Amino acid sequence: MKHSNKCCILFFVKYPVLRGVKTRLAEHVGHDVATDLYKSFVADILTTLHTLSVNFRIVFYPPDAGDQFQQWLGEKYSYAPQIGQDLGQRMKNAFLQAFSDGFNSVVIIGSDSPDLPADYLDLGFTALDTNDVVVGPSSDGGYYLIGFAREAFLPDAFEGITWSSTNVFERTLNILKQHKQRVYLLPQWHDVDSVSDLNKLLERNRNTIFGLSSTISVIRKIEGQMTS
Repeated sequence: MKHSNKCCILFFVKYPVLRGVKTRLAEHVGHDVATDLYKSFVADILTTLHTLSVNFRIVFYPPDAGDQFQQWLGEKYSYAPQIGQDLGQRMKNAFLQAFSDGFNSVVIIGSDSPDLPADYLDLGFTALDTNDVVVGPSSDGGYYLIGFAREAFLPDAFEGITWSSTNVFERTLNILKQHKQRVYLLPQWHDVDSVSDLNKLLERNRNTIFGLSSTISVIRKIEGQMTS
């Protein structure tokens, strides 16, 4: 679907330092493979973003890694550093910057859902035409997407949250409801953080186009190691 050029996706990405990404997976498949998997997650999400008629920027961490990101992913993208002491502050500041830059509808996604359907991103922006906020709950109790309409942005949604806990979505939803925000919930989707998650990813994509992805290619090479 064609969206306004005032829409923007903020893609949160961490630089793939060895032993610094997908550490739970690394316990079972090794740090080298875990790093390769993370790089493939990012590549596949970028492939999805390129199918959409919407602006996007890569919001990177750590904030001094801009040159490294351009060497890794190329100079053709729009980049911005993640600024803040915790994930909540970094998301809040990224929203504020995007709205300051003139965007009217902004969503954040992370890099843990490599097979996130493009349709869900499309639906998120459509929902923001008539709602204040859109949230995509993940099956682990967090969320894979959160987005706001400019005039309804609520910094409180990122305060008092224990990040990476199993009640991030529930706590966020409660804050939004307390402030009487009009909330649209996207269908649930799945982060990939464990070997069990990898197996589920492989199973649900046996007959999809994502079966040809970079991520699935890496998984095929390590199927024998994938016992949780």
